[in-house]
Amino acid sequence: MNPLSGRMKLLWKYRYLTIMVVPPLVVLLLNNYLPMFGVFIAFKNINYIDGIWGSPWVGFDNFTFLFTSGSLWRITRNTVAYSLVFMVVNLLLSVGIAVAINEIRRRWLAKSYQTFLIMPYFLSTVVVSYLVYAFLNPDKGFLNNSIIDWLGEEKVYWYAEKGYWPYILTLVNAWRSVGIGAVIYIAAIAGIDPEYYEAAVIDGASKRRQIFHITLPTIQPVIIIITILNMGQVFNSDFGLFYQVPLNSGALYPVTDTVDTYVFRVLRELNDIGMSSAAALVQSVLGFAMVLMTNSAVRKINKEQSLF
Repeated sequence: MNPLSGRMKLLWKYRYLTIMVVPPLVVLLLNNYLPMFGVFIAFKNINYIDGIWGSPWVGFDNFTFLFTSGSLWRITRNTVAYSLVFMVVNLLLSVGIAVAINEIRRRWLAKSYQTFLIMPYFLSTVVVSYLVYAFLNPDKGFLNNSIIDWLGEEKVYWYAEKGYWPYILTLVNAWRSVGIGAVIYIAAIAGIDPEYYEAAVIDGASKRRQIFHITLPTIQPVIIIITILNMGQVFNSDFGLFYQVPLNSGALYPVTDTVDTYVFRVLRELNDIGMSSAAALVQSVLGFAMVLMTNSAVRKINKEQSLF
């Protein structure tokens, strides 16, 4: 039997599922794979007279922009540290909220909580920055006027005090991301066979034991896969979160400046496309390496739970 003919029969058998897969594949191709042809821009000195193809090759000169910068250690430290903290905090909160919502017996109430938690994810970062500003405004902000003033303390100039911002950014990121993350784990929990819980109840297991001995071990593969994929974003940061929310305050650069914000500010002045492409390429390569390393570590511990 011709293998090609067998594949065509299989596609025809599952034609409706195949049609459903086509739109996301097209989006993936246009947004993720097609732009990869522009990688060579990182190795060129782009000018608008000669165009992309006619611009001269400069080798690795564009990469020296990052590695010779005096801010390299600061922006790398902030980017990686925030990414790891966000990953851990969001994971713990997402799993915890998913388990809590799953224990709510009134489905309409569970759906309501789930909807409220998802809503911040769809807010524009600009809107989020104004919400944060409404709390932190030195003169009319809620914290200074309603809480700190009530406590009899002096007003805090939040946008000039860098010590508070690691906590503020972590809180804002969790507020926006935890809800959408919890949805994934709620779906994973919904796939657990109810007979496991029924058997546990018969054996006299409490809710806590059911969670730690049935729910969490069952969704563990999903947690591992999402963690592996998130490791690919360790060297990337949410540009809007680190640029819009702190209002690009220079006093906060030591704790809010990441690779993305630094490259944006510098290249806005230099207007060099090649340098920005080089920075993006470095982030992508390092992220890919992190995914491979994390997957390799998981594979050594438990081969069945690795991504590939």
